[in-house]
Amino acid sequence: MPLQMKLRAITLDCPDPPALAAFYQQATGYQPHPESDADFAGLTCEDGLFLGFQRVADHRAPSWPDQTVPQQFHLDFAVDDLDEAEARLLELGAGKPDHQPNESRWRVLTDPAGHPFCVIRG
Repeated sequence: MPLQMKLRAITLDCPDPPALAAFYQQATGYQPHPESDADFAGLTCEDGLFLGFQRVADHRAPSWPDQTVPQQFHLDFAVDDLDEAEARLLELGAGKPDHQPNESRWRVLTDPAGHPFCVIRG
């Protein structure tokens, strides 16, 4: 039986979060998140999906389609029970990095290809 996970947020690394947020706001009509700042900006869709942009030092733009510099992002999924979701995802082949910045509120995991994603308390 699959977990009941709902995609809540997509966060992209970038050199200038406010500029990238402005571009996507114009492209999508999503509303600016009131707590956006120079290091992290966000947009909210009317269905609740959050699109975030985080400043990364020495960011290198992805090269496409050759993947010399891979595309970088992470996904956040809301779950009812962090421990249950983590256990099930590990069973499915996810990894769990040692560094967990706030394990009581969210868990950082990696998919089988190594891409990080988070499960957050719903």
